[in-house]
Amino acid sequence: MAAMKRYFKIGELARLYGISVDSIRYYEKIGLIHPQRLESGYRIYRINDIWRLNVIRELRGLGFDMEQIRGYLANHTVESTISFLTEEEAFITSRIAELEALRQNVRQRVANLQTAQRMPLDQIKLKHYPQRHCFATREGYVDEYEMDVLMKSLLNLNKEHFYIIGNNQLGTRVAYGQKQTEKLQYKAAFILDPKGTEALPEGDYLTVSYSGQYSKTSYWLQQLLVYAQKHELEPQGDFLELLWIEIHTTADLEERVTELQLLVKKK
Repeated sequence: MAAMKRYFKIGELARLYGISVDSIRYYEKIGLIHPQRLESGYRIYRINDIWRLNVIRELRGLGFDMEQIRGYLANHTVESTISFLTEEEAFITSRIAELEALRQNVRQRVANLQTAQRMPLDQIKLKHYPQRHCFATREGYVDEYEMDVLMKSLLNLNKEHFYIIGNNQLGTRVAYGQKQTEKLQYKAAFILDPKGTEALPEGDYLTVSYSGQYSKTSYWLQQLLVYAQKHELEPQGDFLELLWIEIHTTADLEERVTELQLLVKKK
């Protein structure tokens, strides 16, 4: 039986572990491994370097940083190993919780899109909504392309859980009292979220959903006002425009779904 090799060149070690030569040199530079040098200047790596590389790779895979790994290699015992693994178990548990929350978020976004696909279109209805929490901007916009900037500002409030694709119910406030011929005045943007710092008030809302061009918004704003007057309902604030399915979700105009809501009360 051939004797096991006791020394390895850097290229051999890189192939053995499937890592780059630069990574091995980096570990040497920061003092995690200590190769010998031949008179020719070539590095050779001994069994002592091999076990260290094993530990480095495993601890890196478990999420430990270089300083933690350095400390472990400098003085590792059974107790320090148990401590390391206990700490890693706690980290894994927290990641499981984060991933579960992320999965619930994805499921909610899918449910939102499926709800939007089933929504009756071009029908004005009166619905009661409880208080809905949200995050909101104080900035308005004029052109559609500016909305993306505001959307990004909102998404940055919770980068881990807010998304553009299949969004968590993005919306805008449209100034009340506009005529159909006027350019819409978008006063603010918001995103519905149970952890939001602001809230849309509980109450009865006139609602209508429609597909296609956003230019339909002006028409439906007027139709809501006509309906309110006919049924002796008094508007209580600006219009809310909810983007159920928009440009980030589909390129097909006819698949896009927008909903207008107007808080009202009996005169």
